[in-house]
Amino acid sequence: MALTLPAAPGNGPVTIAFSGGLDSTVLLHLATQDPRLRDRGLRALHVDHGLHPDSAHWAQACGDTCAALGIGFQSQRVLVQDRADGLEAAARAARHAAFLACQRDGELIALAHHRDDQAETLLLRLLRGSGDGLGAMRALRAFGRGWLWRPLLAQPRAQLHAYALEHGLRWIDDPSNASEQHDRNFLRHRVLPVLRERWPQVDAGFARSAGLLATQQDLLASEDAKRLAQVQAMDPASLSVPALLAQPPGWQHRLLRRWTAQLGLPMLSAQALDTISAELLPARPDARAQFAWSGAVIHRWRDLLHAGQALAPLPDDWRAAWDGAQALTLPGGDRLQLSPARTFDAPLQVRARQGGERLVLPGRRHSSELKRVLQDLGVPPWQRARLPLLFAPDGTLLAAGDVALSGRLRDWLADQGTRLELCPADR
Repeated sequence: MALTLPAAPGNGPVTIAFSGGLDSTVLLHLATQDPRLRDRGLRALHVDHGLHPDSAHWAQACGDTCAALGIGFQSQRVLVQDRADGLEAAARAARHAAFLACQRDGELIALAHHRDDQAETLLLRLLRGSGDGLGAMRALRAFGRGWLWRPLLAQPRAQLHAYALEHGLRWIDDPSNASEQHDRNFLRHRVLPVLRERWPQVDAGFARSAGLLATQQDLLASEDAKRLAQVQAMDPASLSVPALLAQPPGWQHRLLRRWTAQLGLPMLSAQALDTISAELLPARPDARAQFAWSGAVIHRWRDLLHAGQALAPLPDDWRAAWDGAQALTLPGGDRLQLSPARTFDAPLQVRARQGGERLVLPGRRHSSELKRVLQDLGVPPWQRARLPLLFAPDGTLLAAGDVALSGRLRDWLADQGTRLELCPADR
């Protein structure tokens, strides 16, 4: 049977995620034979992970291939930082970040995953107790400003290999694909070959199972959304602990998974969910319990769970002078700014909290303990640790970030027609 691409959904531009390996080389060649894709704005994007000494040469080879095929090419170098869930997950996160940075409005990012990849993914998620993740990879899913599209997901790798040989294609063999140090490679080279000896159609069977599980997941999606709305606080990144505990235990785990997925955080494993249920949900409201995984964290504070990226506090020894004319970038990337910009009469001193600071609030003559002020304002402890304190030249505390202002600073801001803002690094 001839290998062909299904019709591309939508009408937006298409970018081939092109590593230079066998699979993406076949996908690129197929796509360039389709004039409809070329008319939509076909190009290729290569992500250079920098994990192999020859990675720059591979990027050049990919560019040469695209030039020969007459399509646009872009190479994006990324920094892969190993994580607790492994180098493969870290590389995937860096790759997807590059996709998001380069994606055009309504664009399909086409990936070359095939049926064998689907079998490996299902096995990996079974071994990790991934629950809803057993639906494995989808042929099409929303992503960034457009979509991720896997047009070869129903095809076995053997068919891609036969196509490449038939058309005389040349591709890059990454030696890391042969290393059994990585879980996926161990399954590919040691486990699946044994299964195929006994059950030759094992890849097709796994793919069918993944499809059925995905369908069941979709059927439950509306109930998930309904129940999540019942436990979610005003802030989407927070859940009510009492409301969550009122749900049946099985639903508690589903809702935690759906909640963190909606926030764009890494998938919670079965073990992670058990830990959250055992340690965070029954914790005392003042216990400041937390669970961290893969660069993300869930905090328990008062009667809420708060989820987000794990962010470091301001260094204790950090100091800076700020005149207000330009935004002040803090360690970690947050920014202090006046909007619109103004210049203070004399530069303010900005530093991290040390403890014991006191603030004279608007309308008061006596100072209040800053710790108590922030507690009364409902600022969680981990956010307090990231608040920069602003001091006048005489050492008087003027503000803690933009959440607690002294009367003295409030009056000055009003006179100048400006406001103090603490902007997160991602804005």
